[in-house]
Amino acid sequence: MSKRLDPRNWAGWKPFGIGERKPNNYLELWKAFRSVRGNRRYAWRILTQGTCDGCALGTKGMRDWTMDEVHLCNIRLRLLQLNTMPALDPAVLADVTGLERLRSAQLRELGRLPYPMLRRAGERGFRRIGWDEALDLAAERLRDARLGVYLTSRGIPNENYFAAQKAVRALGTNSIDNAARICHSPSTVALKEMIGAAATTCSYKDWVGSDLIVFIGSNPANNQPVAMKYLYHAKKAGTRIAMVNTYREPGMEKYWVPSNAESAVFGTKITDYFFGVNVGGDIGFLNGVLKHLVENGWVDRAFVEEHTSGFDEAARAVSEQTWEELEALSGSTRQQMFELARLLGEARSAVLVWSMGVTQHTYGEDNVRSIVNLALARGFVGRDNCGLMPIRGHSGVQGGAEMGAYATGLPGGLPITPENAQKFSDMWGFEVPTSPGLTATDMIDAAHAGDLDALISSGGNFLEVLPDPGYCRTALARLPLRVHIDIVMSSQMLVPSDEGDVLLLPAQTRYEMEGGVTETSTERRVIFSPEIEGPRIGEARPEWRIFTELAARVRPDLADRVRYTGTPQIRQDIERAVPFYEGIAGLSAFGDNVQYGGRHLCPGGHFGTPDGRGRFSAVALPSLERPDGTFMVATRRGKQFNSMVHERRDGFNGATREAVLMSAYDADRLGLPDGTPVELRGAAGSFTGRVLRAPLMPGNLQIHWPEGNVLLDPVRRSADARIPDYNALVTVARVAP
Repeated sequence: MSKRLDPRNWAGWKPFGIGERKPNNYLELWKAFRSVRGNRRYAWRILTQGTCDGCALGTKGMRDWTMDEVHLCNIRLRLLQLNTMPALDPAVLADVTGLERLRSAQLRELGRLPYPMLRRAGERGFRRIGWDEALDLAAERLRDARLGVYLTSRGIPNENYFAAQKAVRALGTNSIDNAARICHSPSTVALKEMIGAAATTCSYKDWVGSDLIVFIGSNPANNQPVAMKYLYHAKKAGTRIAMVNTYREPGMEKYWVPSNAESAVFGTKITDYFFGVNVGGDIGFLNGVLKHLVENGWVDRAFVEEHTSGFDEAARAVSEQTWEELEALSGSTRQQMFELARLLGEARSAVLVWSMGVTQHTYGEDNVRSIVNLALARGFVGRDNCGLMPIRGHSGVQGGAEMGAYATGLPGGLPITPENAQKFSDMWGFEVPTSPGLTATDMIDAAHAGDLDALISSGGNFLEVLPDPGYCRTALARLPLRVHIDIVMSSQMLVPSDEGDVLLLPAQTRYEMEGGVTETSTERRVIFSPEIEGPRIGEARPEWRIFTELAARVRPDLADRVRYTGTPQIRQDIERAVPFYEGIAGLSAFGDNVQYGGRHLCPGGHFGTPDGRGRFSAVALPSLERPDGTFMVATRRGKQFNSMVHERRDGFNGATREAVLMSAYDADRLGLPDGTPVELRGAAGSFTGRVLRAPLMPGNLQIHWPEGNVLLDPVRRSADARIPDYNALVTVARVAP
């Protein structure tokens, strides 16, 4: 990597971007220092000895395996407070009527959950109980119950996911799901189908020195800030960066990497080429790019013929789609599609990266298929500086699905079939159900309909992550039993039960777990995170122990088959159940890791499909109409991690949480100055906010998630992955003063 200064990539000559709108990373350091007052030594040990529990880029302490430099981002700094804060006073929960008005950030600031707590129907709050009483109460209600279990990726390690799914299946159901369902489940479906592997095919090292990186519906500047350092080095190595998105994200235009002297002072120009598309217009644009690749002879014919199948059908499908159709759907032009096709056609190597802007649609699977088609057409799989990367926003998403904490998959990503269920029945010594369970959204539907007896939610907050919070609130209230396992309070815990019990069970963080734990990064690296010396909170327990003890009490005949002596034994069980995790049982010290599959999956064009060939997909254009006078609105992330909002104002664009991001063209056309109060109305609800001009494609809007979830239709989900649609068709009206 070149260490010479390169003014061609500078964002400007003003030192430290003085006067520019951008996050103040050094202020973030000061805020983090203040937030861990009283526990600063412990916080420092977490930073330097632990594996990051933020996004899924994965670090050992403050370093990684991509470059020999310090890595530290704002997301991780903000999470320090959660990991080091003291316990709340249980008396605060004796009457929660006043707490119901607090925002989630204020609830978290109450402190860590220290003890099991119980609230009966009709009671104003919670009272402290012992672990035996809590577990016995839950076990009694779980016998023969219609059960749903959800685990979010709030730093949850592989060991917790694996032990939980095994315990739930011992209870006789596959109804266990995790945050991967509402993030990258369409990626899992499409990648498994087309290349035989449901993970990124490359490593972060492949970014640096690649001819081209294309980000599609992805904004790592907000969601994976450590990645921006990789992009700084990629630009230094001559890599060009393209972005396909509805919004010209400011952080992807210019970024100041605080831990690198050159970038910290002068900033770095990130995106070289921007291609604007409508919300939901990705297939129209990407199919147009494939159409150009075919028509201009930019397809790697040798790779296609030797290593793939289905190309002729895919090529025929796009040839029958007219440029007028592709332009109308995408909101782009034939020439813009040609420009990206030319970049791909001239590139010897490229990495295609995507995220929630691609997956969270009713046709998210086809969005991903259209991306994979481009990589297969150019042979950008299985070699250096090439790959397909569904970048993960949370440290537990990749591992959660691979551990089998998935309603539609068993450990190792195996589909739920009688044959696969029998394999695990023989391995574990109890009968594993043979049909898929309820997904996260199915659980809420079942609860709403009165068809679910109990819900166990480990982390997460259905009121903030799923469409239509009112619908979710009603569903939660109707459950006879809710068990919330977490480290802090959340608003869903405060929803009173109509006629049942609500249990709160305190969990440990990954840094508190005896024996250490592991996470799986976006690049498939399984990384050990040791227990960190420091204060412990009340009677908090590791989630693996909570789930297995519940199963043992419900099914005492299986107690010896579901209990573990500790996390080392769980890792041994993982290695038996998931062969490609070979080596996880040997991880025991800081920095220990194993990257399953090596640097590249599908090496040399040998795919994991039954015939060893990559499969093209003939992707049809979705039916997407926007009547005159309406807008497509997408939900975006601001200064937050998952649904945990850290600041009301986004440092990149100045948007507050009530902002309605609108193109200058549309704002001028409608006579709406910045700050004008407006109401967005859709089929599922309404949202009131204030106009903020932004570099968006005309006809499209963006509002923050989770605030904008009131507009989302809970019925709209993708056909295969069952992911909710986080977009809506709305009208805009000025609100009278």
